[in-house]
Order: sequence, then structure tokens, then C-alpha cells
Amino acid sequence: MSTSTWIVIAVVAAVVLIAVVVAAITATRRRRHRQAEEIREQARLESASVDRREALAQETAAKARAAQAEAEVKAAEAARLQERAAQHQTEASASRDQLQERWSHADKIDPKTGKHQGDTDGAAKDPDAAWSAESPEAATDAEAVRHETYRGTPS
Repeated sequence: MSTSTWIVIAVVAAVVLIAVVVAAITATRRRRHRQAEEIREQARLESASVDRREALAQETAAKARAAQAEAEVKAAEAARLQERAAQHQTEASASRDQLQERWSHADKIDPKTGKHQGDTDGAAKDPDAAWSAESPEAATDAEAVRHETYRGTPS
């Protein structure tokens, strides 16, 4: 074979080698491009999932804040009712003392008569008996507490 044939064979071999290298590089780029697209698609799907989780977290936090606010309102109402109960107890005690003074005064004026049916000693011995004739105002207050919530719905 002549030298020119060898040169042609070398050039053809070089061109084939260059074509193989270019094809390999192109295939690698395509594979990486597909891989990057798959990763991006997975990230988009996970992004939607993360968005849903964030929305759920925000919703749960809002519910927690609402529950906390409701608990604070109920605690304030309980404190107000306790204060009111203490006030009623103080007033009842003062009224009982005044009534006892009236009985004592009546006994001093007429000691022969003695104890009367309306004497309060029985109620003092049985404190639950005093609750048997609750005032309508107390029932109204209890109903008001039962029906007053922050949403306006019965509790």
C-alpha cells in the first residue's frame, strides 16, 4: 500500500474517532440533561407537598392561637365568677349576721317566747339547705356562662 492510502486511512480513522468522541459527549450531555429534568420534576412534586405541610402547620398554629384565646377568655370568666361567688358569700354572711342580731334582739325584748320557726340555726348546721332555694338570678348567670363562647355557640 502506498503512503497516500495510509494517510487516507489515518484521516478516516481520526474522523471516526472524533465522531465517536463527539457522540459520547453528546450522549453524556443528554443523559445529564434528562437526569436534571427528573430531579427538577421531583423537586416540583416535593415543593407541592412542602407547601401543603406549611399550610397545615399554619392552620394548626391558628387553631392553637384560637384555643389559647378561648382558654384565656374562659379563665377570665372563671375568675370573675369566683370573685362574684366570694362577694355573694360575703353578702350572705353579713345578712346572716344581721338576721342573727335581729333574732337576738327579739329574744332580749321577749325572752319567754324562745326560738322561732324562721331561726337560722338550722341553715347554719346544714349549709346545703341554703342552696335549695337558689335565686333565679343565679340560674340565669349559670346559663349565661354556659352559652357565652367566643363563637356564640353553646359550650
